[in-house]
Amino acid sequence: MCLLTLSVSLPSLRPPSCAKGVAYEDCTKRATTFQVGIFYCALYIIAAGTGGTKPNISTMGADQFDDFEPKERTQKLSFFNWWMFSIFFGTLFSNTFLVYIQDNVGWSVGYGIPTIGLLLSILVFLVGTPFYRHKFPSGSPFTRMAKVLVAALRKWRVSLPDDPKELHELSLEEYDKAGKFRIDYTPSLRFLNKAAVKSGPNTSWILCPVTQVEETKQMIKMIPILIATFIPSTTVAQVHTLFIKQGTTLDLHMGPHFEIPPASLTAFVTIFMLSSLVIYDRYIVPTIKKYTKNPRGFTLLQRMGIGLVIHVIVMITASLTERRRLNVARDHGINDAKGIVPLTIFTLLPQFALMGIADTFVEVAKIEFFYDQAPPGMKSLGTSYFTTSLGIGNFLSSFLLTNVAKITKKHNHKGWILDNLNESHLDYYYAFYAVLSVLNLVFFVMVSKSYVYNTDVMESKIELLQAREMLPSKAIIQENGVMKDGEK
Repeated sequence: MCLLTLSVSLPSLRPPSCAKGVAYEDCTKRATTFQVGIFYCALYIIAAGTGGTKPNISTMGADQFDDFEPKERTQKLSFFNWWMFSIFFGTLFSNTFLVYIQDNVGWSVGYGIPTIGLLLSILVFLVGTPFYRHKFPSGSPFTRMAKVLVAALRKWRVSLPDDPKELHELSLEEYDKAGKFRIDYTPSLRFLNKAAVKSGPNTSWILCPVTQVEETKQMIKMIPILIATFIPSTTVAQVHTLFIKQGTTLDLHMGPHFEIPPASLTAFVTIFMLSSLVIYDRYIVPTIKKYTKNPRGFTLLQRMGIGLVIHVIVMITASLTERRRLNVARDHGINDAKGIVPLTIFTLLPQFALMGIADTFVEVAKIEFFYDQAPPGMKSLGTSYFTTSLGIGNFLSSFLLTNVAKITKKHNHKGWILDNLNESHLDYYYAFYAVLSVLNLVFFVMVSKSYVYNTDVMESKIELLQAREMLPSKAIIQENGVMKDGEK
């Protein structure tokens, strides 16, 4: 952020301004290679930093709750609701106040404020470090998974024993020394169980304990769910691209003297997300769990599925709204790129509002699911599935936009997506997304029905603590509610 702020502040790093009243595409002054390089370097550093912080901060936050304390275990079920609340609250601040500052005061101040905010965040993080519950690194999860895959492939001809107890596994004491917990055998993905068959040398690339095999299974079996989140992530990407582009063609006036910046339209998503999240956590969950007997109300996949249904409704709504906008534009003879359609910007409010409500279900359930279903030693890798979904969704959005634009221009057709939205057919493109969302919903239902939730590792934790004589008996713990708070 410091480099980005400098790139828009220092004259030597900032590209020359166009003459007043001249559009950027008609401007003869361009940024130098060095200026462009500095700007993109700043963006890539931010991307790299985001990749390192996003999966780990949420994981670290969830790890601060003690599963052996019934109160904290219950509070943990709401953690990701309020985690996403804080993220979207910051987004609301960015989409309203900072966008206004950038448009009316200057980019230097607009970027300088979040830079100072990040510096303060680092300071707060460092001050709080002595009070956090830390988990020591346990090695690369990719290496542990690779060992299981290699060992299973090497022994693909080996027969599995009838009794799972004959598979290689470490004792509870060995896991205790390493600060880990044992995961029991499951029959899913049976081929990987061959990595734990006692046959041949006992090196780590040929023989793996059952717990390591089960960790690999848990990460692999989430991949179909991860794939089912790619299309929803492309839908979310439309909010920051085409939805805003639509807004630039509408009447931005809010009263006689104030115009809403087009980029601030995303504030509607945030406002409705924050509102619906509070309603969901405080009212819907307490009501639903009386009938489902699930402390989360809905299961994580059910919650995600509800959000995917709303995504379909979002794209249908966007398609119908765009068709109305085009009809009004044609009725008034507006067909140039800079023409303003005599419709208020709030015409787009339904699609932005529905997207905010969808985020309450899809995005929160997504990050909580990948954290909850990842094995204890791979929680950060699990939450990285969440950011992977967003990243691939953005790339897929660009891929679809480019190819749909090319395909629809063939055979001398105008095409659905042009620089001039008043001559485009975004209504067709949004209908295409609605169809994709329906097909993706069908795929999601299929993979979620076959998905088996992991056994709660609390069982293994209790056995370990009993072995260390820290707890009197499992029955007492069950009576106190520790085992009853889980979803599975």
